[in-house]
Amino acid sequence: MALIEVSNLKKSYGNLDVLKQITFDVHKNDVIAVIGPSGSGKSTMLRSLIHLEEIDCGSIHIGGDYLVKDDVYSKPQEINRITAKMGMVFQHFNLFPHLTVKENLEIAPKMVKKEGAQKLQQRSMEILEKIGLADKASVYPGNLSGGQKQRVAIARALMMEPEILLFDEPTSALDPELTGEVLQVMKKLAEEQMTMIVVTHEMGFAKEVANKVLFMDNGEIAEAGHPDELFTNPQLDRTKEFLNRVL
Repeated sequence: MALIEVSNLKKSYGNLDVLKQITFDVHKNDVIAVIGPSGSGKSTMLRSLIHLEEIDCGSIHIGGDYLVKDDVYSKPQEINRITAKMGMVFQHFNLFPHLTVKENLEIAPKMVKKEGAQKLQQRSMEILEKIGLADKASVYPGNLSGGQKQRVAIARALMMEPEILLFDEPTSALDPELTGEVLQVMKKLAEEQMTMIVVTHEMGFAKEVANKVLFMDNGEIAEAGHPDELFTNPQLDRTKEFLNRVL
């Protein structure tokens, strides 16, 4: 059974149709790259999975539970329980500037899961070790590079022990020389079989790490497939045009 099932999602702002009949599945350990031009609905689709956007129509099924079924959302308490299965990493790091790196990692599980200090300390240091920032535990975000901040944002998402990680263009706010260190952490997570959906402009990452690519254009999934097929033999002219521009 799929870990995420998305069926016939629609979302409009006034007369603008942002999402049109979006349907796809995500299985455990999948790394799905979502590519496409700006304004094609990629971020709106991703945000709807974690209830940061409400859809107008459709169903979202996550890990055995319906977030929304046939246009009707679950109760707020259920929504919180379902969305807690996912962690999200944003384009802009959203770290608390007045907290150290370690405190940024520990605040959510402390408040939401009521976990004890000792357990949190152990996990936060293990995760910082994993992303290569154990030496920055006591540093404030203002003293980190953009790449380091984004790695901390990934670590913070991991602290909640999610089943699925969502990434919304995690490298687009970074200088090119800092992008590699973030992609390396994401690649490592993929090797450890973390289920991930990644909205990205990094075609090299999509080719190398993803096992499925969704090409979105004009609010719909125009084409989907394994990266080997989609990048070397796209079926639609609009996919070919997009890839010619970005590759």
